[in-house]
Amino acid sequence: MKYQTYLLFGPPGSGKGTQGKTLGTIPRFSHCACGDVFRSIDTRTKVGRAFLDYSSKGQLVPDEITVELWKARIDAAVDGHNFKPDIDTLVLDGIPRNVAQAEIMDDLINVKKVFHLSCPNRAALYERLKKRALKDNRLDDANEEVISRRLATYEQESKPVLEYYGKRRITCIDATQPPHKVLLHILESVNDRVVEQYEPVAAAAV
Repeated sequence: MKYQTYLLFGPPGSGKGTQGKTLGTIPRFSHCACGDVFRSIDTRTKVGRAFLDYSSKGQLVPDEITVELWKARIDAAVDGHNFKPDIDTLVLDGIPRNVAQAEIMDDLINVKKVFHLSCPNRAALYERLKKRALKDNRLDDANEEVISRRLATYEQESKPVLEYYGKRRITCIDATQPPHKVLLHILESVNDRVVEQYEPVAAAAV
């Protein structure tokens, strides 16, 4: 079965992780961040060793391996009853990171909505990323040149994913708002979809 899925999408510093963690605490939502997948890799497995081989050489990890690692994490969550695909909805952030990954994942997920956390104010993004880097003691990430490279990579490789899924599935949200307001907009959009799903049933009953 395809997993019912909501995607949190946006540039680095737009708040995807913050919103994902919060949504993950709500019943019937199961949050999976791509960063957590990489941090919990079992390097004793074949796919784990392949990931380590590429990353240790500073090479880009092929999209197939990235998706395979993600799927292994989801399978483990299902086996551990932390994610119940028949009643839960996946909330993903950080994956798919590009169109190639989106194409591979088409057989695995049914993307109901993409929440685009938009932040056209690049100065605000720079400040957010600098603060996060200092808070997490990742001083290299506070460098403006590093931030500029990460945002350029997002524009070139990741942003086309929005076009891939199409306007009909995208809900654009101003990510410069306080986190609780961003969350409110997400939940309002989710609830609108729930109403849409049940309205035809109610009409048929009448």
